[in-house]
Amino acid sequence: QVHLVESGGGLVQPGGSLKLSCEASGIVFNLYVMGWYRQAPGKERELVAAMGSGGGFYHEDSVKGRFAISRDDAKKIVYLQMNDLKPEDAAVYYCVAGRTWQNYDHWGQGTQVTVSS
Repeated sequence: QVHLVESGGGLVQPGGSLKLSCEASGIVFNLYVMGWYRQAPGKERELVAAMGSGGGFYHEDSVKGRFAISRDDAKKIVYLQMNDLKPEDAAVYYCVAGRTWQNYDHWGQGTQVTVSS
């Protein structure tokens, strides 16, 4: 059974930083593209960042230069370092895993990120 367990969310002031972690089990981690989606109230879910095991990665335009995805295949963990957080970054962040860059078969439960002063 596949499990993706996120941690690291919370409340942060604008301009602050958070680092999300996602520990995977039940998958051959290095065969999967790992990523992070987010969904804010009233908005569609969007892919924030993704990374293949070969080192290729994607960051959504609004987070480029502020967020960085990374992964540790030995530990089966994917990270999302979020710097210079803005109120519009507030959302539930979901860890995802997929065999392709377009389709993510497995989702975590999500972790809340709140950006407020």
